[in-house]
Amino acid sequence: RAKIYDTRMTKPGFRALDKYAVRCGGGFNHRIGLFDGILAKDNHVAGVAVRDPKEWATRIVAQSRGEDPSRVIEIEVTTLEQFQELLKVDGIHVILLDNMDHTVLGRAVAAARGRAFLEVSGGVREEDIPRLAALGVDRISLGALTHSVLAADLALEMAPP
Repeated sequence: RAKIYDTRMTKPGFRALDKYAVRCGGGFNHRIGLFDGILAKDNHVAGVAVRDPKEWATRIVAQSRGEDPSRVIEIEVTTLEQFQELLKVDGIHVILLDNMDHTVLGRAVAAARGRAFLEVSGGVREEDIPRLAALGVDRISLGALTHSVLAADLALEMAPP
């Protein structure tokens, strides 16, 4: 049931085309830009010296709801402990499990027991998709869908009539 998503990382000037190509290939767009959702990442946590992830996430949800009740809120975690704290917060749409090994991801999925929408990201390769999907996550995001695409060598040759 896992769906494949791109990330916001695209080549300069090619975002619309890159995102369109992902949709044409059957994938989904994570975000088009910074304007269409909140993604609180680990570097945001580090920048404010968060001591209590639950309290910090609760403030993010409250502020975001006050500004735009329809805005999608996604919060990234890098440890199982952070994840367990976020499970206690109402209003988070997606918890992004970043750069976790398969054992830790399996524990997170088991701990969530359907209480959270889970995304896996960070160093995901195409060959990892079946194992990640089998864990029971909701979506898998790959930056390589947009930032590492190889150019197609196409040519149009015309012969005189």
